[in-house]
Amino acid sequence: MQGYSKDGTDRTNMTKADIDVVAPDIIEKLDRVKGCRHHFPLLRQRVNGKALVYLDNAATSQKPQIVIDSMMRYYQEENSNIHRGVHYLSERATQAYEAVRSKVQHFLNAASRREIVFVRGTTEAINLVANSYGRNHVEKGDEVIISGMEHHSNIVPWQILCQETGAKLRVIPINDDGEILMDEYERLLTERTKMVALVHVSNALGTINSVKQMIGLAHERGVPVLIDGAQAVPHMRVDVSDLDCDFYAISSHKVFGPTGVGVLYGKEKHLEAMPPYQGGGDMIKSVTFEKTIYNDLPYKFEAGTPNIGGGIGFGAAIDYVNNMDMGAVAAYERDLLEYATENISSIKGVQIIGTAKEKASVLSFVIDGIHAHDIGTILDSEGIAVRTGHHCAQPVMQRFGIPATARASFAFYNTKEEIDALVSGVHKVIEVLG
Repeated sequence: MQGYSKDGTDRTNMTKADIDVVAPDIIEKLDRVKGCRHHFPLLRQRVNGKALVYLDNAATSQKPQIVIDSMMRYYQEENSNIHRGVHYLSERATQAYEAVRSKVQHFLNAASRREIVFVRGTTEAINLVANSYGRNHVEKGDEVIISGMEHHSNIVPWQILCQETGAKLRVIPINDDGEILMDEYERLLTERTKMVALVHVSNALGTINSVKQMIGLAHERGVPVLIDGAQAVPHMRVDVSDLDCDFYAISSHKVFGPTGVGVLYGKEKHLEAMPPYQGGGDMIKSVTFEKTIYNDLPYKFEAGTPNIGGGIGFGAAIDYVNNMDMGAVAAYERDLLEYATENISSIKGVQIIGTAKEKASVLSFVIDGIHAHDIGTILDSEGIAVRTGHHCAQPVMQRFGIPATARASFAFYNTKEEIDALVSGVHKVIEVLG
C-alpha cells in the first residue's frame, strides 16, 4: 500500500501519532480530509429518522457533487454519441470522454493511453482477460492460480476457462488472519502455470496483499499476472508501472464515480496480441462479408456505445481524488479502522473475521448466535448502513466456517462519531437478539 506525501515521505502505514512526529504539516492535511464530508450530498440525509451512517463503501462509494454535476452537464449540454460524428456536439462529447482515458492513464501511471480499455467494471475487465488472453494461452493440463480470498468475479471466469480448456484451477490457501500463505504460493508456481489472478485488497477481509512481490515471483517463471484492484484504488495510490502487473482491473463506483464504468489496464504487448472480446460498432476499421479489420488499441476492445455520461463522471471522480493527499487519506482511514477494530472487538460475543497485519478500511464481524442479516436489519433501523452476507466471496466464508458476516467499510468521509454509532448499534443488536 503506497501513500507518499509531496515531500516524498512514505506515510502509508503510519498512525496519526507517528505522523505528528515525522511531519506536523500532515495534521492540517488530515483536517482537510475530515472537511471533505460536505462534498457528498447523500450523506446529509436521514434514514428511519436517524442521521445516515454510511458504512458500506466496499460495496459502492458515495459521489461528490462535482461528479454528479459533471454527469448532469453532459446530458444537459453535450449529449451526443462519440467517435463517429463530425458535428459540434459529437466532437465535444468525444473530447470530454477521451480526456478521461488520459486521466486514467496518469492515475494508474500506465505507459500509454493505448493500455487503457474502458469496460463496465472490474468484473467485465476480468472476463475480457479470461476470454481473450486466457483462451489463447491456456490449454489442457495448464494451471491458473488464484487465492483463497477472491471475489466471485475473480473465480468464476477462470473456472469457466478451465472447464472449457481442461486446465486446472489452483488456489493459494490463507491463514486464520486472512493472509496469503506465501510459501504455498511459491509451491504452486510451476512450469504448468499460465496465469496468476489476485485481488489487491480483499473486499471481505480488508487484507492488503503483497502483490508486487507476488508479481515478481510469477514473472521469474514467465507467468503473467492480473490484479483485481477494485478495492485498492479508493485507499491508495496504485502505480501499475511500479507493480509491473500485466493487467489491472478497476471500477469507477468504488472510487467515488458512477456505476457501470471501469477500466482494464493491460500491457500493450498483451493487448496488441489479444483478439477482440466482443464484436460490433467502434471496434472495427472496416467490415465486409468476407473480412473484418479490427480497430487499433484500445478501441478494438470497446464494442458499442459506451456509458459516456458515466465515463465523464469517472473523470470527475479522478480529478477529485487527485486533489486529495492520499498519504493523509491513508493515515486517516487507518486511524478509523484501528478505532473501530478496538471498540467492536471489545464487545462480548463479537468476533472479527480478517485480522491481517496489513488491512484497508474493512471490518467484518460476527456475533455469537445472531445471523448477519439480523445484525444488518437492526443496524438499519438505527440509520446505519452496513453490508451483510457472503460479500460475493463464499469460499472465504467457508474457510472461516461461517455463513456470512456483517461488514462495515470506511471511506475518508466517515468519522469516529459514526463508529461510535456503530458500536452502540451492535450493543442494541445484542440487547434485542442476544
